[in-house]
Amino acid sequence: MSEDSQNPAAVQPDDDPEPVPPREPDLDECCGSGCEPCVFDRYADALDRYEAARAAWQARRGCNIRL
Repeated sequence: MSEDSQNPAAVQPDDDPEPVPPREPDLDECCGSGCEPCVFDRYADALDRYEAARAAWQARRGCNIRL
């Protein structure tokens, strides 16, 4: 029996998939009228959340990989 199979709290890869990055908007998706928030602001927020989720995902696996 492996060490992971003895630990019921061990996360298996299929149970904890890698977070998916947000889709970057195309330049023409911005109307250029100064909307608040702009589609690019929303993308930046989503990218921040993705990076935090990916860092947490990597930490759960003991990865030291950086973006």
